[in-house]
Amino acid sequence: MTQRGKSGGFAPPALGGASLLVIFAVLALTVFALLSLSTVRADVRLGDASAQAVVNYYAADGRAQEILACLRTGAPAPEDIPVSESIIHYEDRVERVCSYTVPISETQELQVEVQLEGTDYTVLRWQAVPAGGWEIDEGIELWDMEMF
Repeated sequence: MTQRGKSGGFAPPALGGASLLVIFAVLALTVFALLSLSTVRADVRLGDASAQAVVNYYAADGRAQEILACLRTGAPAPEDIPVSESIIHYEDRVERVCSYTVPISETQELQVEVQLEGTDYTVLRWQAVPAGGWEIDEGIELWDMEMF
């Protein structure tokens, strides 16, 4: 037998609290899903930038190796990369120190300095450094405790 309310009809099921709980759970899960999606997109962008930085570095490293091979064999160095050379005379030998810079990206460059003795060489510097100038910050203006 079915239960009847005071008005003689059927009583509606009490779903108000349960419905609110389900709606809240769906909204919370939607927010978490959107946050996860935005995190994944940021990670993909960061991964792509990191991969491009590695590709750029190794391209510059390969170019620097080619220039070093030209210097060791006595072949002319490429014209687009200037090579500065200094010669050091010792009593028993003569050493050449060559230095050049290969661009990695707009903000970074590979600086190379190599000491050559005949066909032997010693790498004195092979370093990725920031490109461009550096400006000294003169400081910030602080409140001198005076009112307007």
